Amino acid sequence: MNREMLMLVDAISREKTVERDTVFGAVEAALASASKKFHGAEWDIRVAVDRDTGEYETFRRWLVVPDIAGLQNPDAEEMLSDALDRIPDIEEGDYIEEAIESVPIGRIGAQAAKQVILQKIRDAERETLLNDFLSRGEKVFVGTVKRLDKGDIIVESGRVEGRLKRSEMIPKENLRTGDRVRSVIMGVDPTQRGAQIMLSRSAPAFMMELFAQEVPEIEQGLLEIKSCARDPGSRAKIAVVSHDRRVDPIGTCVGVRGSRVNGVTTELAGERVDIVLWSEDPAQFVIGALAPANVASIVVDEERHAMDVVVDEENLAIAIGRGGQNVRLASDLTGWRINIMTAEESQAKQQTESQSARALFVDKLDVDEEVADILIAEGFTSLEEVAYVPLQEMLEIESFDEDTVNELRTRAKDALLTMEIAREEKVDEVSQDLRDLELDGKGLTPELIGKLADGGINTRDDLADLAVDELTEITGIDDESAKTLIMKAREHWFTA
Repeated sequence: MNREMLMLVDAISREKTVERDTVFGAVEAALASASKKFHGAEWDIRVAVDRDTGEYETFRRWLVVPDIAGLQNPDAEEMLSDALDRIPDIEEGDYIEEAIESVPIGRIGAQAAKQVILQKIRDAERETLLNDFLSRGEKVFVGTVKRLDKGDIIVESGRVEGRLKRSEMIPKENLRTGDRVRSVIMGVDPTQRGAQIMLSRSAPAFMMELFAQEVPEIEQGLLEIKSCARDPGSRAKIAVVSHDRRVDPIGTCVGVRGSRVNGVTTELAGERVDIVLWSEDPAQFVIGALAPANVASIVVDEERHAMDVVVDEENLAIAIGRGGQNVRLASDLTGWRINIMTAEESQAKQQTESQSARALFVDKLDVDEEVADILIAEGFTSLEEVAYVPLQEMLEIESFDEDTVNELRTRAKDALLTMEIAREEKVDEVSQDLRDLELDGKGLTPELIGKLADGGINTRDDLADLAVDELTEITGIDDESAKTLIMKAREHWFTA
């Protein structure tokens, strides 16, 4: 029987073109599986096959676990304190092994063993093919629709399969068996059975790869796609920049009579593409991203990473787009939060902000409205700016002499100190369950906790009662983060 095992290993190795040691590993797994059925399903068993003689030994194993964790599976685990009594130098995570009687091959059932072995070989063969494919560094997966699998589409390229989930398809796209399809490779999911290469036709990365294939200048390094935003199947925006002054980035991507951009559009079921010139100046970039709307003026708020964009009545609908599509894509493309408003709305907002700043300066600096208005006219909007802007900049204000400037700076610093002490007292009132909440896998920052305290949010329930827009107004975080944080605050309502 041992000789037959060796012959079987050699035959499978040659037939499947896999390493002999891999086949031995499959044989050991099959024998271990059979031994568990014979001795006990909860046992952890290892089988070692001699590669030269075909003889094999069987061992029962116990995983050494920390005492504090306790035994989850007493048949296959042993606590560290007990293990140290047997082996003084053993460590957590090691195994204790004990030789047991091997199950004769005849008792396993040759057919059952063969099926287990062949399955292991198929898995090893699939992994080899997958690794060979991935080693080529291809970003676009080109293949044929093979079948449907629980709503997902399995795409075959040679002997390699990719998985295109329904959520990663272009809406209203109807792919059928035998259709030729291109997708971008998003990664590998080893937890998936069967096809493990995850594909997407709706991701911005797919459009970027399609342009890279249509526009040789991108591969040559003359052009670069900086970012992309999509409403799959409807509309998209890409930002391009030229690294060669002789190359027009937008015209090059469009191609002669639109040939290049039309090639991308055809692949994406008629998805319209706006090609935007990327700029290092964020304001200029946003203006370009909002095309075809004409922008009258723009105000940048670096702290909140947002921009107020003013357009006239004629351009308002164009700037916003149907269902807010244009401004949403522009925001995704640039990474800035964009607020579209008319000139009247902008003026009203500026007046409100001026009134707020005037009240702040009058109250905290103990000055009259005339002095406060001078500060506002010179661009000061906060106590921090008054306290810490370079001295020379304030001395350039014609209405103030040096003594006035120094007095204003001193009052601003004193006011900030007083406010910080009061803020720390408010932060101390924030409950521990609110402090323990996490955002993006991390605890809340002291700055964020301080803003919540300033807004009167002291408990988890206070936060859970907020609407998304209320939280963004209080903290300045983006809508998605605000939604996530509020839902985390509400979790205990549904688990209690």
